[in-house]
Amino acid sequence: MSDFLLIHGTAHGAWCWDATIRALEALGHRARAIDLPGCGDDTTPAPLATLDACATAIVQALDLPTVLVGHSAGGFPITAAAEKDPTRIAALVYLCAYVPQAGQSLAQMRRDGPSQPLARSFRLNADRTAFTFDPAIAADRFYHDCPPHIAAMALSRLTPQPLAPQETALPATARAKRLPRHYIRCTADRTIPPAYQTAMAAGIPVTDLPTGHSPFLVAPEALAQRLSEIAALTLSTGGLTD
Repeated sequence: MSDFLLIHGTAHGAWCWDATIRALEALGHRARAIDLPGCGDDTTPAPLATLDACATAIVQALDLPTVLVGHSAGGFPITAAAEKDPTRIAALVYLCAYVPQAGQSLAQMRRDGPSQPLARSFRLNADRTAFTFDPAIAADRFYHDCPPHIAAMALSRLTPQPLAPQETALPATARAKRLPRHYIRCTADRTIPPAYQTAMAAGIPVTDLPTGHSPFLVAPEALAQRLSEIAALTLSTGGLTD
């Protein structure tokens, strides 16, 4: 049995992992998800929902050695958590996620990508501390391969995304790089181009899922199986205790 902590991406919450948690539990693992500050059901005001606050929330949620999984923008807070305190992190898994580079914010990395699938989709709130997505663009970019009722449910649960975590660079990533790391590339992704995922994952073992940007909704069993295989590999190489 392995322990997983699942971290959502932009504007999502712990809810998006429900089916994946069930699938991991069916494989004999322990799996949990949390809302990052200011997202999901968490009521932290957007100005206080910093990248450091996200890292702290993750570190505080860890007890046993844990495989930490970050989806999309979640690649930043899982890396920040590893920089803050890697002692209970058995491995980092980037699920079609941004892999931080020291000195670059997520917003900078997104702008530096080979294309801009989310262009014109962002709507800043009045005080410019959070943003939402144009629902029509979000539906196509995030959920194009999901059943319509699943896509509608997910769209209805998106919340404003605090801006601060995505405008903050990590000064260093060396501690995270010393941990076992894995990348799951989603080859039909319309949000982060697969070629950009490949570039960001340079030097990290990569496996593929033939899904769009939300495998936890469209293929939770396949995702859970891939995560289970990664945990088994980590265990076999001494990075995780059973």
